[in-house]
Amino acid sequence: MTIFKIGVIGVIGALISLQFKNGKTEYGIYISIGISVFIFFAIMDKLELFITTLEHVNDFLFVDPSYLSTMLKMIGITYIAEFSSGICKDAGYQTIAMQIELFGKLTILALGMPVLLALLETIREFLL
Repeated sequence: MTIFKIGVIGVIGALISLQFKNGKTEYGIYISIGISVFIFFAIMDKLELFITTLEHVNDFLFVDPSYLSTMLKMIGITYIAEFSSGICKDAGYQTIAMQIELFGKLTILALGMPVLLALLETIREFLL
């Protein structure tokens, strides 16, 4: 699906949700969540292309597969945290959205620690 189609779907979903803002606000939130989930599944197709490209890069560079796996996990965590946070913000729960974002950032930091340690180990080997 092209960005134009996704953009049109998003704008139409926002306009329909806006119609329910004054009366039944929960319907607007449900429509917003439905459109967001639809766009999420449209993105999955693009992620498959990204994963295949990473596999080709790995064939050329001979990178440890655990590093690529860690990078994919970080991308997934980032996307899910932003997605969940955005839905909470739309529903009016900014505090929960901020907590989701903080948890996502700390999880990515924890995932990156082994990579940082391996980098520092490599630097130490060069210095000795």
